[in-house]
Amino acid sequence: MENKTLYLVIPCYNEESVLRETAKQLNKKMKAMILKNYISQNSKIMFVNDGSKDSTWNIIEDLNISDPIFIGLKLSRNEGHQNALLAGLMGSKKYADMVISLDADLQDDINVIENFVEEYYAGNDIVYGVRSKREKDTFFKRFTAESFYKFMKALGVDIVFNHADYRLMSKRALEALEQFKEVNLFLRGIVPLIGFKSSIVVYERNERFAGESKYPLKKMLCFAFDGITSFSVKPIRIITAIGGIIFIISTLFFIYSLIMKFLGRTVVGWTSIVCSIWMIGGIQLLCLGIIGEYIGKIYSEVKARPKYIIEKRLSENIISNNEKPKSTV
Repeated sequence: MENKTLYLVIPCYNEESVLRETAKQLNKKMKAMILKNYISQNSKIMFVNDGSKDSTWNIIEDLNISDPIFIGLKLSRNEGHQNALLAGLMGSKKYADMVISLDADLQDDINVIENFVEEYYAGNDIVYGVRSKREKDTFFKRFTAESFYKFMKALGVDIVFNHADYRLMSKRALEALEQFKEVNLFLRGIVPLIGFKSSIVVYERNERFAGESKYPLKKMLCFAFDGITSFSVKPIRIITAIGGIIFIISTLFFIYSLIMKFLGRTVVGWTSIVCSIWMIGGIQLLCLGIIGEYIGKIYSEVKARPKYIIEKRLSENIISNNEKPKSTV
């Protein structure tokens, strides 16, 4: 069996505190696999700098000079984790037979990279990294994360439980992914839609080696809401159902009020009126907000702006700073 070319794609945003150690460990793992003739010597480690404000890109350039196994992409500005990841995947597609995406913080267990490759050689185009447990998470994070996956499933979204963005994709799968044109990216939901043969690799997520998480609670909530609204129209249908229920209740209450008036039993009810007004008003605002979110996504999709713009590429031969930036959609 001919060994294949593997690319590792690592999105980076302000990762100066961990990047050199990440590079060291990944380099050791890749060289060991190359020596065993498990993957091609043309295999690479690609860092994608997502508009970092620290020295992340300088470190990537130093790594590229020190060892040609390290290559890099520099985005012109911060585009977000999902867009940076997509830039790396599309930038690797032409050269790699398979690509594994992972985070820069060493929380994804790199010791299972060989398991991913084994699954690829077994005929799987997509291999999902699935967390075996969440004992290292706080109760709140574990509860909210697992609730999110269950809620997405309940809304009809085909998503792999406890899978983030640690996955392997074949060249064929990446070519299929390129056909998806969404501006609002949620790769955890898009990749399963490709439909090629897939499998999972179970691993235990480590503690972050250094630095701070780039996904605080606010970002996690926004990411979850984007995922829900990008892949399901059920919230709109829920709004319709709520509207129908309120309409039925209000009709019954109207009939009841008329009956009470004719029977002469009407009593001024300040509390019930105020509570009803606030409740209906709150529901209306919530519904308008959800509908507005969908309209906003339509607005973004219609504009069809580039998901990212590549300012600079680093390969085995460093490209001059005078090279014109290339726009990629």
